[in-house]
Amino acid sequence: MRSGPDSRGSESSGGREADGGAGRRARLTRRAVLGAGGAAVVALSLGAGAGTAAAASAEPGGEPQSGEAPFGPVTVTDAGSGAAYARAVQLTAGRPDGSQTFLATFQQFDPSKGGGFAIFRSDDGGRNWRPWSNVPAGGQSGTIWLQPFLYELPRAFGGLPKGAVLCAGNSLDSSSTNIVLYASVDEGLTWQFLSTVAVGGPPIASNGNTPVWEPFLLLHRDRLLCYYSDQRDPDYGQKLAHQASADLRHWGEVVDDAVGDVYAERPGMITVAQVHSSLWIMTYEYGVSDTYYPVRYKLAPDPESFGSAPALELLDQDGYAPSAAPTVAWSDSGGPNGTIVVSANSDQDFFLNRSLGDPAEWTRLSSPMPRGYSRYTVPLNTPGSWRRPGLVFVVTGAPYAEDAPIQAGVIQLD
Repeated sequence: MRSGPDSRGSESSGGREADGGAGRRARLTRRAVLGAGGAAVVALSLGAGAGTAAAASAEPGGEPQSGEAPFGPVTVTDAGSGAAYARAVQLTAGRPDGSQTFLATFQQFDPSKGGGFAIFRSDDGGRNWRPWSNVPAGGQSGTIWLQPFLYELPRAFGGLPKGAVLCAGNSLDSSSTNIVLYASVDEGLTWQFLSTVAVGGPPIASNGNTPVWEPFLLLHRDRLLCYYSDQRDPDYGQKLAHQASADLRHWGEVVDDAVGDVYAERPGMITVAQVHSSLWIMTYEYGVSDTYYPVRYKLAPDPESFGSAPALELLDQDGYAPSAAPTVAWSDSGGPNGTIVVSANSDQDFFLNRSLGDPAEWTRLSSPMPRGYSRYTVPLNTPGSWRRPGLVFVVTGAPYAEDAPIQAGVIQLD
């Protein structure tokens, strides 16, 4: 995660209302989160075992040179069917000249692949990867782990030092969903359980059930925020909410960030980035039917005040609406306002905004990086001798309900 552009003690990874614009719309068949993963839950109830995390299948890359150019995709690991929802973090603590070290992980629907999240490490900017650890160590028999999130603490917090790495995820079985938090103080080599943020019902991603999904972490001022999708509120099929902690072990009340206009609608998959000293963006999918999840976003002066902000639809210059599993990040390149970078499952292209989220200013950027279910970006904002402006690290897995390796690369915005 990258720090935002101000110095108010807010650290993040890293528009206004869109005027209709009928245009063509991306449509994607998906069942919220589990889909094919439902079979894995059934397998658990039948006693399927857990094994060791899959080994990496790294591709040759060579040492990066000064003025590193875009590259990829390269393979992080080919973990087989059900590998998706890739996440990564750049380790920056103690590296004032810029870091080439990344940790990456992903979710695995197949319980026979081993419980928990397999962690991979690269020390050459993402060109080559090796197995590094597992969260939790040795896996966890009888559970499936979905929707990981990795976050580096930009300063000491909650009894952990600057540079400690947090891993949040959804540990589930046939009867419950649990958003849990782990920490590492040795660059992700070993992990300690810290707390359970939220507990929900069985992993059934349809209205009328009560699971929780998809955590996202952000250190803001003196509290760690954990955003997630929440089906427990009887007034909404699903909503987006967050809880806050001052010590990483105790969590406050649930605060709403986005709700549907009617019960059946399903806001989900929130990510957040800071784009100005007093402006934050959250993106999410807005499930209006079983087959259509257009990307929406909100702008707010504070990452804890999205609830009252209007919901805006992301439309490109042709009126096209990307769909499903969006992520957002902010790069300090591309002009005085930097660049907002949005990815969606529906498109291999990225969607950019260099005008602080102005709804009339979304453009597309073509890329060799494959589209993927919740494809994730890490703008390389920190200066370094190997880096040039406008580079963004990308990690991705398969599109929803498809199979593909976990892949990584670097794209150029400018």
